[in-house]
Amino acid sequence: MYDYTGWIVRSNAGRDKDGIFCVIGVDEQQRLLLADGKRRKVAGPKPKKLGHVCCLTDQLHMYDHPVIEKLKQGKALTDKELRRALAAFRAKEV
Repeated sequence: MYDYTGWIVRSNAGRDKDGIFCVIGVDEQQRLLLADGKRRKVAGPKPKKLGHVCCLTDQLHMYDHPVIEKLKQGKALTDKELRRALAAFRAKEV
């Protein structure tokens, strides 16, 4: 399966609808593992099917942030770092 790690997505379905998350991995059932550092921690990400999210970034239009680069390199990430990266993305998006 394609590597979606580091992509920023918006949830289209479920109780977290319209929430902005970062993809921190993919599980063995081909579901995206989403975290935002607040409701969904890095230690307990939300598994979600690709069809239930809207991709705000992709391979050609990656969000350039040091925390995202750290995640893509496979290094450990804290919830605080992820929250700051997503807050910067939201500020840039508006």
